[in-house]
Amino acid sequence: MEPAFNIDEVITEGSQAVAETTAAEDLNKIKPKMRTDQHIWGIYISLLIISVIELFSASSQEVQINDIYGPIIRHARFLAIGLVLMLAIQKFHFKYIYRLTPLYVFGSIMAMLMVLGMGVKVNGAQRAIQFGSIMILPAEFLKLAAALGIAYILSRTQMPGKRDVTTKGVVSSAVFTLVCAGLLFSHGLTNTLLIFAISISMMLIGGVGMKKFLIVCCVYGLIGAAAMGYKLWQNKGAAPSPEAIEIAELNQEEGGATSGNRSSTWVARVQRHFRLNKAGDKIDDTNKQEQLSYIAQAHGGLTGVGPGNSRENARLPLAFSDYIYAIVIEELGLVTGIFVLLCYLWLLARAGRVATQCKQTFPCLLVIGCAIYIVYQALFHMAIVTGVFPVSGQPLPLISKGGTSVIVTSIALGIMLSTSRHAAFKDDKEAIRQELNNLPASIHSDNPSQL
Repeated sequence: MEPAFNIDEVITEGSQAVAETTAAEDLNKIKPKMRTDQHIWGIYISLLIISVIELFSASSQEVQINDIYGPIIRHARFLAIGLVLMLAIQKFHFKYIYRLTPLYVFGSIMAMLMVLGMGVKVNGAQRAIQFGSIMILPAEFLKLAAALGIAYILSRTQMPGKRDVTTKGVVSSAVFTLVCAGLLFSHGLTNTLLIFAISISMMLIGGVGMKKFLIVCCVYGLIGAAAMGYKLWQNKGAAPSPEAIEIAELNQEEGGATSGNRSSTWVARVQRHFRLNKAGDKIDDTNKQEQLSYIAQAHGGLTGVGPGNSRENARLPLAFSDYIYAIVIEELGLVTGIFVLLCYLWLLARAGRVATQCKQTFPCLLVIGCAIYIVYQALFHMAIVTGVFPVSGQPLPLISKGGTSVIVTSIALGIMLSTSRHAAFKDDKEAIRQELNNLPASIHSDNPSQL
């Protein structure tokens, strides 16, 4: 007579039940994939090496006899802090970045409002918040906040099964962009244009329909023109303040002092940029930066004069920040200058590759948004230094001196590494199931680049 039950079958069924339970529990856990993007790390290390070498030479105007290594040591500290932040952020799943984005955006906006109300003036405009010897530039945080905020909004407002965004999502993104641009408008026209460039690019990548996209571009153009017109009208005929007179005399600005409104400065720079035969102009205080920048680049030639042998670093104003690319070309040559350009372009290309592989919308927009923030800023800097754009101030990410810029760029790179490491790619069905189980239902939408 056979037994009523088979002990082997009972054991087998029990094992299967335990395995199924364990698998179900695993779906509720986020298992970091040991997937490090070597391209991003390679670009980061390359820029880091160039930064350390060139900033030491470009900071000659700040070197003191009793502290010749002071500038490079301070810069190295910020690079080290940035590296620690990158290593920490990449370990966290990007779902935590999603949760923290509203807080980061709100904090950045509040910091900008503080600057406008009680900020420290830098180069004629209120740009910084000072805590003792530490100076923070909230504009850098706000530029990244613009990219993160738009990614947050667009990922929540995708139209199911279509490559398009709801009208509410488009309007929300546009309003958010205008708020960020408005807060940066008094800081400089370049930062405002950068915000618009980030917004337009992310809307294209985020799947906004062409009709809605064109309407948004028209609205941006009209509001931007109206704001600029108002600034010019406000500045016209206003009596300059004593501080504005002093700044104009020190800088020997064309047209003399104004009421302190920076619109006249923007107009003067654009007019100087498009003047005829500017290459033959004599060097004076109105064109000193751009002319010495051109001289430095011409002096470098193809291969450069060698690290530490710059001739213009002691004469070129802001050689360590706004014009460091000119010193890079002078010392390391046009070849290295092109290499630096290709590093940033490759970062954007790599982000595009990761973005197209992501199954969900949010990681796609997150990685490409951070890359756009970094690369557009670099392209603006290079265009200004080489004479493609009018004179303005924009740091070269990771290379220019500036603690806030280095920190925010490092945060952006950390977010990119986190996304490339943890995001579920379109061919990994198991990872997709885990990602859907762990991400909020509000951002469950297919990557628009795959529709």
